[in-house]
Amino acid sequence: MYKKLTLSINERVIEEAKTYAQNHQVSLSKLIETYLNSLIENKPEDIKITPLVESLSGVVDIPHDFDYKNDYTDYLLDKYQ
Repeated sequence: MYKKLTLSINERVIEEAKTYAQNHQVSLSKLIETYLNSLIENKPEDIKITPLVESLSGVVDIPHDFDYKNDYTDYLLDKYQ
């Protein structure tokens, strides 16, 4: 059963969403329904952790203040020099 729903959304977002929907040959209503459905179906508690991933948990001890972006930048600078 379908019901009508009124939403308040930023005008720019509405226009861009309409364009996106039109380019993908789907109605805006269907686009929003699909998005909301994906949020409902992909609940974090539905994600199963495999035994392999669970066995790897805690193997590496990373310092609390570790800056991965800085470390990756250093890696790239070394790689491309």
